[in-house]
Amino acid sequence: MSSTPAITTGSSDAAADAAKAAAAKKAAAAKQTTLNYDNFLKLLLAQMKNQNPTDPMKSTEYMSQLATFSQVEQSVNMNSKLDALLASSAMSQAGNLVGRTVTSADQKSTGTVTAVQMTKDGLVAHLDTGDDVPYAPGMIVS
Repeated sequence: MSSTPAITTGSSDAAADAAKAAAAKKAAAAKQTTLNYDNFLKLLLAQMKNQNPTDPMKSTEYMSQLATFSQVEQSVNMNSKLDALLASSAMSQAGNLVGRTVTSADQKSTGTVTAVQMTKDGLVAHLDTGDDVPYAPGMIVS
């Protein structure tokens, strides 16, 4: 008897949409609190316009600043890709829980997982007993 794992999200693509929305929200917050490329160029131009004419900044210093900013920008991009990878891993784990018996970390709920839902706080296993168990450290899967 084979059954297809059920991963519920409220709609067919709600988990993916929620992950994308969370990533977009993080990106928007990051843009508001960090210096973006356009702001950096504006600051660089202002620095060039207002530098001391008798002791101008060397072009190597400008290039160093630009390279440093580029490295920071690449680190931010890499972090967003890692977040997407973690979300993908969580969805993979969700599929593996369906049909397995789990016990909550506090040992109060035990049952067979009928569905898994991805929420903003992480994965939640829905049990055949009607209980919901968060996928968290201390949870026993058998």
